[in-house]
Amino acid sequence: MIQLEKYYLAVDIGASSGRHILGTVKDGHISLEEVYRFENGMKEKNGHLCWDTQALFANIKAGMKQCAVLGKIPASMGIDTWAVDFVLLDGEDQVLGDTVGYRDDRTKGMDEKVYQKISPEDLYARTGIQKQIFNTIYQLMAVKETAPDILAKAKTFLMIPDYFHFLLTGVKKQEYTNATTTQLVSPVTNTWDYELIEKLGYPGELFGPLSMPGTLVGSLSKEVAEEVGYSCQVVIPATHDTASAVMAVPQAEEEEDMLYISSGTWSLMGTELKKADCSEASRKANLTNEGGYDYRFRYLKNIMGLWMIQSVKKELKEQGEDYSFAKLCSMASEETIPSIVDCNDDCFLAPKSMIGEVQEYCRKTGQEVPQSAGALAAVIYNSLARCYGDTIKELESITGKHYGSVHVVGGGSNAVYLNQLTAACTGRKVYAGPGEATAIGNLLAQMIQGGEFDSLSHARQAVYTSFEIQEYDPQ
Repeated sequence: MIQLEKYYLAVDIGASSGRHILGTVKDGHISLEEVYRFENGMKEKNGHLCWDTQALFANIKAGMKQCAVLGKIPASMGIDTWAVDFVLLDGEDQVLGDTVGYRDDRTKGMDEKVYQKISPEDLYARTGIQKQIFNTIYQLMAVKETAPDILAKAKTFLMIPDYFHFLLTGVKKQEYTNATTTQLVSPVTNTWDYELIEKLGYPGELFGPLSMPGTLVGSLSKEVAEEVGYSCQVVIPATHDTASAVMAVPQAEEEEDMLYISSGTWSLMGTELKKADCSEASRKANLTNEGGYDYRFRYLKNIMGLWMIQSVKKELKEQGEDYSFAKLCSMASEETIPSIVDCNDDCFLAPKSMIGEVQEYCRKTGQEVPQSAGALAAVIYNSLARCYGDTIKELESITGKHYGSVHVVGGGSNAVYLNQLTAACTGRKVYAGPGEATAIGNLLAQMIQGGEFDSLSHARQAVYTSFEIQEYDPQ
């Protein structure tokens, strides 16, 4: 069979689901085809919230097999996932312990252990990374404090997508954008801060050279190739899903000062900088300097995002009220409840009941307590939009720049009501789409490596012309 099209495969795995998306380029136009989808989530294991990496890898291969069934063999593939989580391998390349997820509470109190070695101010000045209790730096401290034998036996540290690339090829590479979320990378040298690593008592041998998106890992191993029915190259995308999503921000022409929201389970709102801002003002605003493609910095704030409405939707379904996100948006738009919650409050990170937590927050702050599904959705959407507006003010204050519009990419770009609220709360024009930004960004890194585009700017212009972008004006 002659295959005329050149295919690229993005495996995009989020906290709740994963999907395999094939991409092609013809006359500068990018086309997508979803070929496989599967569920994901943390599960209780040995008293901790853990990822099932074996099940995930089985799904990765199942989706790859589907490409063979369709007769659409990718020239290359790459995997992106969420950030901060990792595996430790022993000398035989076996995983040590369970793969604990970022919503687990094992990091409680580990920030104080870290601060015994380095102050929060000095840590931010060295890394530029926003303090979040689930950052890898605190997870590793939890391993060191509670399971020192695991750290002693460890020979390899791999972030989750690095581990899957290793399982596919037998080649170990550590990717840059995801590595920056560990809070152990220097934004000056763009590599591991070995002095900091030593100071914290983590084994330096675990941390090797960092690879940029677009780096070739290698071909599928003989065993994997035989199982999926073909061989292809594995090319590292921006393995942190947000870094991939930001790559896919559509632009008619290169914008010097663009503002984006990567809207999904988390809302990542920020801009791109050529140089990291590790100032004390930036630390106090809880802004972060995550690594991006071509050593650009994603200067952003991590906002709780659609996790809140996803959790409420799930609870309502368990109670017999099954609403689509579109229906919840529609119901919220008809509500007048004025209550606002702080989306970044830790109480919303992993509550037993999101509905109960939102109601309790409103109760204790003396605000109207939402009772109906529409009122709950309205409180969450309005609170998110308010948070976006406040974040723009912080970003403009610190960068000294004015941002005239906001690009919303990712699954949340389909939330019409939230986009309208965002335009109203920020006073900025909102460009919403594409919804599959993360997978598109994953594909772009491969396509640039494959010679389809000569630069990120060229690729972003192709995104602008290839996908429908909705516009919302501030009222």
